[in-house]
Amino acid sequence: MKKIEAIIRTSKFEEVYEALAQIGVPFMSTYDVKGFGLEHGTDQVYRGATYNAGFIPRTKIELVVTDEHMDDVISTILKVAGTGKVGDGKIFVMDVQEVIRIRTGEIGELAL
Repeated sequence: MKKIEAIIRTSKFEEVYEALAQIGVPFMSTYDVKGFGLEHGTDQVYRGATYNAGFIPRTKIELVVTDEHMDDVISTILKVAGTGKVGDGKIFVMDVQEVIRIRTGEIGELAL
């Protein structure tokens, strides 16, 4: 099993969510996050004074999938979230050692 974390443009979240639902992703967690990478925060001018807006708002999606489903999920996120511009985000993939459903005690893929 793999845990996939994707940090994407907030404006692309609804499209990504719908595309992942269409390929059968049963659940995900989302977070509003802020950060910067190559696309740094922009300076804003207010009443003649310049302010650094700092971190850029993004949406973080976390989901756990089977190894077989991983490539479909990654390609879907790449296809839907990508604009070809700096700031599209990142996808991180990690191994998941075990999953346990608290309610039933199911273990492994049954717990997904």
